[in-house]
Amino acid sequence: MAIGMRPLRCDTAEVRACRRFSEVYDEPDKAVRRACQAAMGLYEHFGPGGFRLFSAPGRAELGGSHTDHNRGLGLAAAVQADILAAARPAAEPVVRLHSQGYYTDVIDLTDLAPRPEERCHSASLIRGIAAGFRERGLAVGGFDAFTVSQVPRGAGVSSSAAFEVLVASIFNGLYNGGALDAAAVARIAQEAENRYFGKPSGIMDQAACAAGGCLAMDFASPSAPQALRLPARFEEWGLRLCAVNTGGSHTDLTQDFAACRTEMEETARFFGGETLRDIPRKQVEGALPALRRAVGDRAVLRALHFYEENDRVKRQCAALQRGDAAAYLAQVAASGRSCQELLQNVSPPQTPREQGPALALALTERFLGREGAWRIQGGGFAGTIQAYVPAPRLEAYRQYMEGVFGQGCFHVLSVRETGATELEAE
Repeated sequence: MAIGMRPLRCDTAEVRACRRFSEVYDEPDKAVRRACQAAMGLYEHFGPGGFRLFSAPGRAELGGSHTDHNRGLGLAAAVQADILAAARPAAEPVVRLHSQGYYTDVIDLTDLAPRPEERCHSASLIRGIAAGFRERGLAVGGFDAFTVSQVPRGAGVSSSAAFEVLVASIFNGLYNGGALDAAAVARIAQEAENRYFGKPSGIMDQAACAAGGCLAMDFASPSAPQALRLPARFEEWGLRLCAVNTGGSHTDLTQDFAACRTEMEETARFFGGETLRDIPRKQVEGALPALRRAVGDRAVLRALHFYEENDRVKRQCAALQRGDAAAYLAQVAASGRSCQELLQNVSPPQTPREQGPALALALTERFLGREGAWRIQGGGFAGTIQAYVPAPRLEAYRQYMEGVFGQGCFHVLSVRETGATELEAE
């Protein structure tokens, strides 16, 4: 929908005319104010005119750490923290996207070849997503957009996937009538991250951001993962899902993320497969001496994590379905231990003095004792931990964490049932 703009102001009544604010957001009034910020930013940077509103949520990985890229199982949920954009078509084949507090990316859509100088930058994602649309015979056109984000960069809530899915949703909405479903949007977003940005991720993050809700996912067929929506019962159980940002960033850790995948795939290739999904667990365990010599001990440990983590995801899903809080939390805790001991994605090996997530996990264990559960959030190596905190202890835990890691490090994450969406008119 196109909403009229007026110089130097945004009429909140017009933005409220967009449906679904109360459906999409826990706090719709705050979302309206953010939408006005996006609209004003669009006006100030790119001039007056109508606009359309798009939103893509961040995600919390609940189980299945570094399993999707080897065709394993995953459990993830979209969260209320989102990126919201005001966007409109442009006459020229150029995308101009300004992220609040950052800079403007300018992408010439007449040249969609990967550019080495753009790798690991947001410009590469925009170019790669446009290329993904064009390769599928879909329409691509220029647009101007201004984004405001609640998803912190490099903090484990998948800001990159949310950004990718948002850009794909804008192309989908402005030029393709919204014809692509969430699965197609996620595939295009993941391809851009792999081929253009240079991060060999799986598709779990993009799928969760695009589809919304709490999803159990099977990546046996990575281009078309099977997904089952499950109830997120945490508040029903008297728990709050929390994230503590310890201050590290994922920005310079692409090689650490990539090593998790490449080492698992090296193990699979030792047995003639492409991914660990191709290789029975017993075959790996039966060849440990030769496997250690061929791929190294860390690769072996990461392979063991893969198999055990898949089993944990199955048990987590069963616990959610039957409403068994104790069983669910036990699997979360086991996943946390495996990430630290086998997967080894809690602390970056090259910066031994910076171990914020490890410290936060240790302090959380000492604070909560036998209550709740905790694990690394997302891909790990820096940034954020995840904790399930009993509601009566939430404020005390917040104060404890902020006393160590600073004010603003603590976030309560509520599950968002709506994935990437355009906030359309009634």
